[in-house]
Amino acid sequence: MTSVPTPIPSRTQYVLEEIKRRILTGRLTPGQALVETDLAAQFGVSKTPVREALKTLAGTGLVVMSQYKGVTVRMVDADMAREVYDVRLLLEPEALKRAVRRGASLDDAREALTRADGATDTAERSLANREFHRALYLPCGNPLLGRMLDEVRDQAALVSAVAWAADPSWEREADEHRVILDLALAGDADGAARALHAHIVSFVRRAFPEAEFETEFAAAEKSRKDGQA
Repeated sequence: MTSVPTPIPSRTQYVLEEIKRRILTGRLTPGQALVETDLAAQFGVSKTPVREALKTLAGTGLVVMSQYKGVTVRMVDADMAREVYDVRLLLEPEALKRAVRRGASLDDAREALTRADGATDTAERSLANREFHRALYLPCGNPLLGRMLDEVRDQAALVSAVAWAADPSWEREADEHRVILDLALAGDADGAARALHAHIVSFVRRAFPEAEFETEFAAAEKSRKDGQA
């Protein structure tokens, strides 16, 4: 019986993933120009797959295409962080709450946390961090909700990469991840959602203290506490 050969990834996909990896690990920094001819030479491909990869990355928000400046890595500032993290705060705690309530497996989250603890470099740690969060929201039971969070995943990782370069705070975040996972595994959906909300807020406020925002989740929590007072 003839075995089916493993499909070879397209050149565009290879270039896309490599550029993304360099952006999210800080090798390509915010504001840096991405010149098609230079990248094509580095990857040993024509300009066409580079051009297509850059278009895709522009669609995910990692790069910016300008008629006058060409293509550059997206700049990260308080406004950008607020926009991205506001979406996460509105959707991610709710997705986790639903995943816990439906008894979804969180084995992937546990494995990602273990990989993060054993990571030997920023790139590996960043990838494990992204996979941890995705493993919390993906089994929520609503594929559309999962895809919506996937759409801001790369931009959130870019914010994290910039913040970690200035202030490596992953040990604190790893401790918060353990608390979130322990609550989720214990079946405490509301507690896990609150811990996740607090985790996301504390990170973005440490990294960008000027990025002030309040979500409906936070407003509801404030109202609940006021009612108990």
